[in-house]
Amino acid sequence: MNDTFAPATGIGSLPGHDAREAAKTATGSFEDFPFLAELPARGPGADMIGRTAGMLVELYARVEPSGWRLGDRPGRDTKRARAWLGEDLDALEEFTQGYEGPLKVQAVGPWTLAAALELRGGEVVLSDPGACRDIAASLAEGLRLHLAELRRRVPGARPVLQLDEPSLTAVLRGRIRTASGYRTHRAVDRQVVEATLREVAGVHDGGPVVVHSCAPDVPFALLRRAGVAGVSFDFSLLTERDDDAIGEAVEGGTRLFAGVVPGTDTALSDPAGSVMGVRTLWRRLGLRPELLAEAVTVTPACGLAGASPEYARRALAHCVRAASSLADNPE
Repeated sequence: MNDTFAPATGIGSLPGHDAREAAKTATGSFEDFPFLAELPARGPGADMIGRTAGMLVELYARVEPSGWRLGDRPGRDTKRARAWLGEDLDALEEFTQGYEGPLKVQAVGPWTLAAALELRGGEVVLSDPGACRDIAASLAEGLRLHLAELRRRVPGARPVLQLDEPSLTAVLRGRIRTASGYRTHRAVDRQVVEATLREVAGVHDGGPVVVHSCAPDVPFALLRRAGVAGVSFDFSLLTERDDDAIGEAVEGGTRLFAGVVPGTDTALSDPAGSVMGVRTLWRRLGLRPELLAEAVTVTPACGLAGASPEYARRALAHCVRAASSLADNPE
């Protein structure tokens, strides 16, 4: 098996407010591929946009009624976001003593951040190409520091960086609405999108970067060209239109993080049933069954922030069992 990754992991968010409980769940569920848990229920600064805004270097954001807006100096909201991240890292460090292996951390990618963060006038960063470049550069530097901190706290870890890009397809297709809501921002050129993702991913010094999107129409080919090592997606949203791009990704060595376990409370099928669609896809693409364990990591479909704590624990355990089923019975 490719030892860069492991057969199963989580996406990032979990329900609740307790950092130690979340770290215990994230590390205990995935002994060979834990992740840094996120707890958005704590409020602004723990949400995905606020958390990543707190990582930015020399750019600061605050909460306005309309969302997160760039400001001149670090205020209460930035300090809260950084404090919660520090608390989460403390908890992760406690539960990963002596750990060696892949360890995943998540941050919002440059394009979803540009589509969500507002400039001082209220329009989103996406409206200004120069501001987009500034955000990407600030994010890259912040991620470099974040990864260095992770290595310091968990010396045996091989960090995996996940960039959350749920708005990526909307950015590429010109579907991000203006502040008035009456128009949409023009589509960003695909080469610009690709180059920016490559730049931000490049801060990981050759380490693996995964891009996650639980939106439809994930641009697999663009992400592969941008140099990411893996693509994380909601498996239920795939259509046969995606087949060629997925086949090319697998043959090119890109890891598929297949989100097959629902992210909110529901009855779970047997583990083999959860990955039946993956086996069907493999057969349809004519890929070798023995490639499955090397090419697929099983995850929830998206974050688990909207689930009950009990379901979240069951869903993560289910991912592990489903991955075992896939490895044991690839046919």
